[in-house]
Amino acid sequence: QVQVVESGGGLVQPGGSLKLSCAASGFTFSTYPMSWYRQAPGKERALVAFITNSGITTTYADSVKGRFTISRDNAKNTVYLQMNSLKPEDTAVYYCRAGNWGDYWGQGTQVTVSS
Repeated sequence: QVQVVESGGGLVQPGGSLKLSCAASGFTFSTYPMSWYRQAPGKERALVAFITNSGITTTYADSVKGRFTISRDNAKNTVYLQMNSLKPEDTAVYYCRAGNWGDYWGQGTQVTVSS
Protein backbone atom coordinates (compact mmCIF):
# COMPACT_ATOMS: atom_id res chain seq x y z
CA GLN A 1 0.00 0.00 0.00
CA VAL A 2 1.95 2.97 -1.34
CA GLN A 3 0.99 6.44 -0.19
CA VAL A 4 2.50 9.80 -1.13
CA VAL A 5 0.62 12.67 0.50
CA GLU A 6 1.40 16.38 0.16
CA SER A 7 0.35 19.04 2.63
CA GLY A 8 1.04 22.69 3.38
CA GLY A 9 -0.37 24.40 0.31
CA GLY A 10 -2.53 27.48 0.50
CA LEU A 11 -2.79 31.18 -0.28
CA VAL A 12 0.22 33.41 0.31
CA GLN A 13 1.11 36.99 -0.61
CA PRO A 14 3.87 37.80 -3.10
CA GLY A 15 7.19 37.85 -1.29
CA GLY A 16 5.91 35.47 1.34
CA SER A 17 6.98 31.96 2.28
CA LEU A 18 5.38 28.56 2.42
CA LYS A 19 6.65 25.11 3.36
CA LEU A 20 5.25 21.99 1.72
CA SER A 21 5.55 18.51 3.18
CA CYS A 22 5.26 15.13 1.51
CA ALA A 23 4.76 12.06 3.69
CA ALA A 24 5.49 8.70 2.07
CA SER A 25 4.79 5.13 3.08
CA GLY A 26 4.58 1.63 1.61
CA PHE A 27 8.03 1.53 0.02
CA THR A 28 11.66 1.87 1.04
CA PHE A 29 11.78 5.64 1.16
CA SER A 30 15.50 5.89 1.87
CA THR A 31 16.34 4.25 -1.49
CA TYR A 32 14.17 6.59 -3.58
CA PRO A 33 15.17 9.92 -5.07
CA MET A 34 12.36 12.41 -4.52
CA SER A 35 11.12 15.31 -6.60
CA TRP A 36 8.69 18.19 -6.52
CA TYR A 37 6.82 19.07 -9.71
CA ARG A 38 4.28 21.77 -10.40
CA GLN A 39 1.61 22.38 -12.99
CA ALA A 40 0.00 25.73 -13.66
CA PRO A 41 -3.27 26.03 -15.61
CA GLY A 42 -2.71 25.44 -19.31
CA LYS A 43 0.91 24.44 -18.85
CA GLU A 44 2.87 21.20 -18.79
CA ARG A 45 3.87 19.64 -15.51
CA ALA A 46 7.44 20.73 -14.80
CA LEU A 47 10.18 19.63 -12.45
CA VAL A 48 10.82 22.10 -9.63
CA ALA A 49 13.37 20.37 -7.41
CA PHE A 50 15.11 17.02 -7.03
CA ILE A 51 16.92 15.36 -4.16
CA THR A 52 18.93 12.16 -4.09
CA ASN A 53 18.10 9.34 -1.71
CA SER A 54 20.88 10.41 0.65
CA GLY A 55 19.68 14.01 0.73
CA ILE A 56 23.15 15.29 -0.02
CA THR A 57 22.66 16.38 -3.64
CA THR A 58 19.88 18.65 -4.88
CA THR A 59 18.95 20.29 -8.17
CA TYR A 60 16.47 23.04 -9.02
CA ALA A 61 14.70 24.53 -11.97
CA ASP A 62 16.21 27.87 -12.97
CA SER A 63 12.94 29.63 -12.18
CA VAL A 64 13.13 28.73 -8.48
CA LYS A 65 16.88 28.54 -7.89
CA GLY A 66 17.89 30.59 -4.87
CA ARG A 67 14.31 30.81 -3.58
CA PHE A 68 13.25 27.19 -3.00
CA THR A 69 14.97 24.51 -0.94
CA ILE A 70 14.22 20.79 -1.06
CA SER A 71 15.16 18.60 1.89
CA ARG A 72 14.29 15.21 3.33
CA ASP A 73 14.15 13.37 6.61
CA ASN A 74 14.55 9.66 5.94
CA ALA A 75 13.74 8.79 9.54
CA LYS A 76 10.31 10.38 9.03
CA ASN A 77 9.82 9.27 5.39
CA THR A 78 9.16 12.89 4.54
CA VAL A 79 10.41 15.35 1.92
CA TYR A 80 9.97 19.11 2.19
CA LEU A 81 9.92 22.10 -0.11
CA GLN A 82 10.67 25.44 1.53
CA MET A 83 9.48 28.23 -0.75
CA ASN A 84 10.64 31.79 -0.13
CA SER A 85 10.20 35.07 -2.01
CA LEU A 86 7.13 33.67 -3.72
CA LYS A 87 5.93 35.20 -6.97
CA PRO A 88 2.52 35.06 -8.67
CA GLU A 89 4.05 32.85 -11.38
CA ASP A 90 4.72 30.23 -8.70
CA THR A 91 0.97 29.62 -8.52
CA ALA A 92 0.37 25.97 -9.42
CA VAL A 93 -0.57 22.57 -8.12
CA TYR A 94 2.53 21.08 -6.54
CA TYR A 95 3.13 17.33 -6.74
CA CYS A 96 5.51 15.08 -4.85
CA ARG A 97 7.10 12.19 -6.76
CA ALA A 98 9.05 9.16 -5.64
CA GLY A 99 10.91 7.60 -8.54
CA ASN A 100 13.19 4.58 -8.69
CA TRP A 101 12.10 1.11 -9.81
CA GLY A 102 8.68 2.34 -8.79
CA ASP A 103 7.04 5.63 -9.81
CA TYR A 104 4.72 7.08 -7.19
CA TRP A 105 2.90 10.41 -7.27
CA GLY A 106 1.00 12.35 -4.68
CA GLN A 107 -2.40 13.92 -5.27
CA GLY A 108 -1.07 17.47 -5.40
CA THR A 109 -1.53 20.53 -3.23
CA GLN A 110 -2.59 23.96 -4.48
CA VAL A 111 -0.27 26.92 -3.97
CA THR A 112 -1.70 30.33 -4.84
CA VAL A 113 0.46 33.46 -4.69
CA SER A 114 -1.71 36.56 -4.82
CA SER A 115 -2.10 39.89 -3.06
